[in-house]
Amino acid sequence: MSPTQFLLDRSSTNDLREPAPEGEVLRRILEAGLRAPDHGRLLPWRYVLIRGEAREKLADLFEAATLARDPEAPAAFIEKQRNKALRPPLLVAVGARIRPDHKIPELEQLLTVGAGAMNVLNAIHAEGFGAIWITGANGYDPLVAEALGFREPDRLLGFLFVGTPRLADRPAPRRPTVEDHAAEWTGEPVRWRDAG
Repeated sequence: MSPTQFLLDRSSTNDLREPAPEGEVLRRILEAGLRAPDHGRLLPWRYVLIRGEAREKLADLFEAATLARDPEAPAAFIEKQRNKALRPPLLVAVGARIRPDHKIPELEQLLTVGAGAMNVLNAIHAEGFGAIWITGANGYDPLVAEALGFREPDRLLGFLFVGTPRLADRPAPRRPTVEDHAAEWTGEPVRWRDAG
């Protein structure tokens, strides 16, 4: 398989089970995240690994954060938030160490972390595992961020759920077409198909 075809075959999945990567395999995966473009060499990547019994503590944290956001949240919704922390065998909290007064704009610092997270997702796929990047309310919650070590101006940007896909031969997801997302510029503003 060509490297490009390998990238084309990657897809997100949250139907994950044990095992998750560990040891040298996990180290290689995380090292891939540290190879993303980094304007200014600010090294903004931060990855917090949550596995084993720590997932129960994260479930408690998700419950507390949900109740802080909405004290009247239904019990079923709270349980759903708790279960997010317990589903995958490994969660990787993706964070950004932000330097707000640096000449490199904050947006570029965040893009570096996003590129690093994509490298991690590709490396997870390369090592034969599966993953999905999850954000949502807990992924941006200041209580959750603080508990994981991301204090302002640093940011929590979500979680990678990591494990072994339950269905090795799951159906391929519907893919976008290049024609809808790439255009040749000829000197006039590009007119995108979905622009109306």
